[in-house]
Amino acid sequence: MTDKPGAAPIIEMRGIVKEFPGVRALSDLTFDVLPGEVHCIVGENGAGKSTLMKLLSGAYTPTAGEIVMDGRAYSHLTPTLAQQMGIEIVYQENDLVPTMNAVENIFVGKEMTRGTFVNFRRMLERVRELMDAYRIDIDPMQTIEKMSVSDQQFVKILKALMNRSRVLIMDEPTSMFNVEDAGKVLDLVREISGRGISIIYISHFLKEVVQVADRITVLRDGSVIRTYNNAARDVQMNDITRDMVGRPVDMFYQKERCEIGDVMFEVRDLQLTPGSPKLSFRVHKGEIVGLSGMVGSGRTEIVRAISGADARHGGDILLSGKKLTVKSPRDGIRAGIAHITEDRQRLGLNLRSSVLENTLLVDMQNMKPSILYNYKAVKYTQKADKIVRNLRIKTPGLMQEVVNLSGGNQQKVVLGKWLYARQSVYIFDEPTRGIDVNAKVEFYRQMTALARSGNCIIMVSSDMPELISMSDRVLVIRDGAIRCELTGDGINEQALIKEALGVIDNDS
Repeated sequence: MTDKPGAAPIIEMRGIVKEFPGVRALSDLTFDVLPGEVHCIVGENGAGKSTLMKLLSGAYTPTAGEIVMDGRAYSHLTPTLAQQMGIEIVYQENDLVPTMNAVENIFVGKEMTRGTFVNFRRMLERVRELMDAYRIDIDPMQTIEKMSVSDQQFVKILKALMNRSRVLIMDEPTSMFNVEDAGKVLDLVREISGRGISIIYISHFLKEVVQVADRITVLRDGSVIRTYNNAARDVQMNDITRDMVGRPVDMFYQKERCEIGDVMFEVRDLQLTPGSPKLSFRVHKGEIVGLSGMVGSGRTEIVRAISGADARHGGDILLSGKKLTVKSPRDGIRAGIAHITEDRQRLGLNLRSSVLENTLLVDMQNMKPSILYNYKAVKYTQKADKIVRNLRIKTPGLMQEVVNLSGGNQQKVVLGKWLYARQSVYIFDEPTRGIDVNAKVEFYRQMTALARSGNCIIMVSSDMPELISMSDRVLVIRDGAIRCELTGDGINEQALIKEALGVIDNDS
């Protein structure tokens, strides 16, 4: 696949640092891609894969370091410059227009013209020529909304190739495919690289990574841990998983253990869609149950269905043995379920409202419509002030707009509104993503206090030390199903990664 040993890299990233408020996503990262090679990037959730990809596509600007292409160094790329240099990205998310056909999507914004008219016939010919060249079999006249997921992916790849790409970044290209369709993508990857186009291939499916890679780079906590230079010959999946998970002991929070009581919350035969697996699990009083799995495994979909944020096809939800009717977020709130969402700014807060108003937000929904809620009343402000002080939220006062707070303090306000409402079941979805170490410790302290007070907690997290430190049990989710339950010493990095990826010991 690669042109030849010793070939000069087509693109290099040197000493790259990328920082967000309170978080260093990439640290002194050095990475390169050779002409015509398939260079795979692997790492657990949050390792820095997506950040690296967005730096190369021009979506992010590095805090430090440089990107070198064709011998010229750049402090950063813009989306336009990246495209001009031949860097194209095929995102995991669907960015196609559903009501347009394949040809229209491939040429959207770059239509071929004849005089003042769009030359659709010529565009169709070009698409068919490219399909023949890469042996892609789809109907170019079909609208995207009527295509299978795999055919949509091929349209996205054709769109990138039509722009004469030199470096093609593929983000989880087979994450929603069956085995047969995934095999077609791998064949296409080999075909593309065989024509001299370099591919950066990001995937958590280690079996296909080992099949298709010339080189494999493992990221962990924003740093390059190792690059395997002869991937097809020298790599075993167990080696990769070990590289993905090793961390120093001081990264793990020492949680105080709480007394665990009887079953408090139960999910029976939960089914998200007619064709999805049925899920059942229990959470005891005082217990923290972690949900682990790779991005796209179905963790967030499960908790959103439980809280009423999304509809579910079937199944029962019980609290203290009583069946709940939860068909909306309001139903969930009234049933005693708190849902601390991952997207705090879009779903968890009214950014232009005050700390006080946001803290009272959930409790106001429990009021009867006929009752006027004077949120500035002393009884409300005193209670809200106590929560703000207890959470150590850094704010000039209760009337400060939340938009002016740091990310960590915004996250604390989200938690504060649920503490004010006094729920029974607390669902945390990525509770400490994007906040600094001190804010994390404060969150862990509050979660422990909630458990000690007799509540139960379900925690979705991609942070491995967080899962291991805070969970009494961990349910590993893969392909929308509970694959296993880990307890005690069985909750460790190796087990979590292997179960989430479906890696079997001694598999190669």
